[in-house]
Amino acid sequence: MNVNGRPEQFSARPNELLVERLRDGLGLTGTKVGCDTGQCGSCVVRLDGRSVKSCLVLTASAAGAEVATIEGVTTRGGELSGLQEALRQEHGTQCGFCTPGMVMALGELVEATADGPAPTEPEIREWLTGNLCRCTGYHSVVRGVQRACAATRDEVAAGPAATTAAAPEV
Repeated sequence: MNVNGRPEQFSARPNELLVERLRDGLGLTGTKVGCDTGQCGSCVVRLDGRSVKSCLVLTASAAGAEVATIEGVTTRGGELSGLQEALRQEHGTQCGFCTPGMVMALGELVEATADGPAPTEPEIREWLTGNLCRCTGYHSVVRGVQRACAATRDEVAAGPAATTAAAPEV
């Protein structure tokens, strides 16, 4: 499989979960283990572009897949992604335990709505139902997603020249 754009080869136990491989096998500890039952969403990663709870995915079933974790979200220069920055600006994180899973899940929503209508507050809250947070109360998270969606739509509307001009040096 490719993890954050890097090819990874290994042998996996038949019952090994993807979250175990990411954390224990590859040292990508941003993917959290919260409930081990798929309830909390702290283990969300992107598997071939879709948000999945990695505590429910067998590593073997991800063979040949593209896996993205929170470690692959920031830029090469270490800057936060647009969604991460929007959550920071809106105080959408507190203890941070659930944040990686939320960023991975909500990033899919931001991307899916980039060239269409902005998601409504109820749609954002519906998208958040798979991610539990005990600290934020979700209000700030919703505002952060709205901010990120607006910024992404502005970038799409401005076209590739504006995106290229604003790209950080690597």
